[in-house]
Amino acid sequence: MLATHMSLFAGLFVCWQRSGFENPFSVNRKTLMAYSRIASVATYHKCIRELDEFGYIRYQPSYHPKEGSLVYWPDWSG
Repeated sequence: MLATHMSLFAGLFVCWQRSGFENPFSVNRKTLMAYSRIASVATYHKCIRELDEFGYIRYQPSYHPKEGSLVYWPDWSG
């Protein structure tokens, strides 16, 4: 994991907190990029895809300009 992954993960946590700790919660690229201080759209997409591949989150992209994508926290309870 690189610093950009950690930064994006922290941004996801803030979004989750602001959604009232719902699972799944809605996110949008612009907000997450601002929270994580990622300037490149390509870097954002690479990092969020890799966080999904690594199993830290489950990411369900929306592809709709006005609807946010969904992020699920995995069940780490067992």
